[in-house]
Amino acid sequence: MHIAPFALEQWQNLHAKQAKYNLADTCADCLTMEQLLSIGGASPAGQLQAMSALKLAYGETQGSQQLRQLAAQRYTSVTADGIVKMNGAAAANALVMFMLLEPGDRIVTFHPTYQQFHAYPASLGAEIVLVPLRPENGFLPDLAELRRAASEGTKLIVLNNPNNPTGTLLDRDMLEEIVSIARSCGAYILCDEICMNLWPGERVRPAPSIADLYERGIATSSLSKALSLPALRIGWIACADRDIISECMKSRDYTTVSCGVLTDRLAAVALIHYDHILARSKQLLRSNIAVLQEWSAKEEAFSFIQPQGGTAALLKLHLPERSESFCKTLLDETGVLLVPGSCFGLEGYARIGCAGKTNVLRQGLTRISEYVHQRS
Repeated sequence: MHIAPFALEQWQNLHAKQAKYNLADTCADCLTMEQLLSIGGASPAGQLQAMSALKLAYGETQGSQQLRQLAAQRYTSVTADGIVKMNGAAAANALVMFMLLEPGDRIVTFHPTYQQFHAYPASLGAEIVLVPLRPENGFLPDLAELRRAASEGTKLIVLNNPNNPTGTLLDRDMLEEIVSIARSCGAYILCDEICMNLWPGERVRPAPSIADLYERGIATSSLSKALSLPALRIGWIACADRDIISECMKSRDYTTVSCGVLTDRLAAVALIHYDHILARSKQLLRSNIAVLQEWSAKEEAFSFIQPQGGTAALLKLHLPERSESFCKTLLDETGVLLVPGSCFGLEGYARIGCAGKTNVLRQGLTRISEYVHQRS
């Protein structure tokens, strides 16, 4: 098996420790254990005491009944039995692709997107067809191109909603068109929805989950981004089709067996207070979007492409050098970490996180401005 290096993860693993201002991170400002356990006025000491009685066994391999019921509340057509707990959304995506794909299967995905969606299935021997997301279209897919790409016999269409790194959000109408295309060729749809309910505006019509729109729709999600809890490594697969869930569990027995009972309990606490944590993340996103808009309006070297949803956005670089060179020199000289667009095959851009601490964002943007102005 040959698999391409994961450019985004390698960039962040290599450089995050050097950063004084990490603007590459796309998690909403992470909660502390105390903040999580005190939500709703609870006593952190009391919560910890209750957890200390947990038996450190494997637990329920599919995930605790409580956690799966809470996760299922995010959907209209998925029950607790249609939820499979995983170690984060990345593991959930990988398991679904491992379960579905065989060498020679045709998979259609967009570009740019999260590298896992094309590099991992390619390592399984799948035929990868990329549908471009063009800046002149606001990085939204051309459905005529998608229809041509998803020819008869296509096994799987993979997307994330909102898109990472562009921040574009597929609304209900576009998702229904994508479902129609998938149904016409008999394809499954895998949709990573880790930031589905996080957007900066007040009047956005919520996009439905693919698991609620399509009989062959498989959704994945996690607590890492919008709910500020990447350390728990809790994600899940959601699907209304019990046969798909059964096949996922069959593959999971060989790779995961179970996830931790302690993180399962903490994840349940987070999902009980889902609305409270999400409101915090939305406020951070709105504040940071306003900061980025104000900053970019004064900068000739950058254009800020406002995301419609999620925690990631793009900066268009109006600079003579390539994105990796710019981001590496910027880090070395200022301590500001961005992700070069080259990590997504998108030269001329850099990805920036939009939901971290606002003061860190302000300081990092000031350093970027000083750096660019000194060089010019």
